Amino acid sequence: MALGSDGRRAASLLARIERTQVSPWHIRALLVMGSATFFDAFDVLAIAYVLPSLIGIWKLAPRAIGVLISSSFVGQIVGALFFGWLAERIGRLRCAKITIALYSLMSLLCALSWNIPSLLLFRTIQGIGLGGEVPVAAAYINEISRAKGRGRFFLLYQLIFPIGLVGASLLGFWLVPLFGWRTMFLIGGLPAILVLVLFAANILPESPRWLVSKGRFEEAELIVGQMESAARSNGAVTSSTPEPLPIAPAPLRETSRLELFQGIYRFRTIIVWFIWITTYFVTYGVNTWLPTIFRTYYKYSVADALRYGVIINLAGLAGAFCCAMLVDHLGRRPWFILAYALGAAPLIAIWIRGASNPREVIVLVAISFTFISGNSMLVYLYTTEIYPTRLRSLGTGAASAWLRVASAAGPAIVGFALAGYGVSGVFLLFGMISLAGAAISFGTVETRERALEEISP
Repeated sequence: MALGSDGRRAASLLARIERTQVSPWHIRALLVMGSATFFDAFDVLAIAYVLPSLIGIWKLAPRAIGVLISSSFVGQIVGALFFGWLAERIGRLRCAKITIALYSLMSLLCALSWNIPSLLLFRTIQGIGLGGEVPVAAAYINEISRAKGRGRFFLLYQLIFPIGLVGASLLGFWLVPLFGWRTMFLIGGLPAILVLVLFAANILPESPRWLVSKGRFEEAELIVGQMESAARSNGAVTSSTPEPLPIAPAPLRETSRLELFQGIYRFRTIIVWFIWITTYFVTYGVNTWLPTIFRTYYKYSVADALRYGVIINLAGLAGAFCCAMLVDHLGRRPWFILAYALGAAPLIAIWIRGASNPREVIVLVAISFTFISGNSMLVYLYTTEIYPTRLRSLGTGAASAWLRVASAAGPAIVGFALAGYGVSGVFLLFGMISLAGAAISFGTVETRERALEEISP
């Protein structure tokens, strides 16, 4: 099909992005956007390290704990859907600034909470910002990447999220016993405001792929030129006359939610939604409840309960790093299947052995998290790959809304399951959901080292 002048210009710009090697320009974008994601992760998990103290102070029952954990995720559903849609219209960076400001302010207000209803309110509103930031940031990082090595580049950025989880667990273990639970929310709010200063200084440009999708070629040309200049300064060779992409860019048109359920995207949307649900039901269900389980079921001290949370998140960080290093070699689909299956086995083993030995439980959960945490990062990469630029933020936001549904439902369901079936029954539930994820992953599309415009025309 012959391309018009706009089509040729778009194809040329996209090809230049694909041929530009990673340079300090890309690393700067990764670090600045990653800093925001770090504090997003920190604020998501802060509640898990606050609860062991609040149980005694506010006399929380298991069901109240589950509702308090889930409150943020309810807000995140709204944030993921709304900001995923808004980012397609006003751009990735403008949405990122709004979401960071929102969750930073609410974190500070959480530190001022005086009872359960006030903390519920502030955590729910904070969740709107938390839910909106991650899918918008993921779309941005994906769009500045080229096909070759995209998995490693994106997952090294996404690795910042589990680092944030580890940071929350380490600081929670150290600071909460010494200075009280409010410290966690103060830390989650103040540094994130500093990230806003970096955004205000215009250190990052808008996504060039998004600008191309909107027909704003002059702005995209300037940014792509900066990318190429940085690559040449770093010793990389780029061509001023790049070869055309294997598939022409799609005609300019407005984003439509219905397109998520049309053509090739219908099956992709359904599969990826189930992957988000299964991954994060287990990830957040285990992560948010484990310190409380060790505090209430095994009668450990607050400090010891928090220490075991640190161990779990360190194991998850190691697994996430392995995923980042190997996913471009192994591929997306094989990693999903293997990680789900290998993550399910230790959880089911806990049920078989009765969950009577807390040290054994920690070892088995740590092994499980080593595999499952990789999937919690990989699903962001995969989702941003299977949609075109006009749908990328919207599709990622809609998919990650199911993360929030699973994350909201998971802790609440665990609260009821724990009361009815005990600790071993809870781990059996997590193991079976992981096995379901392995089965669903056979329906994924392999995207390894394919141009985004080729995967999703």
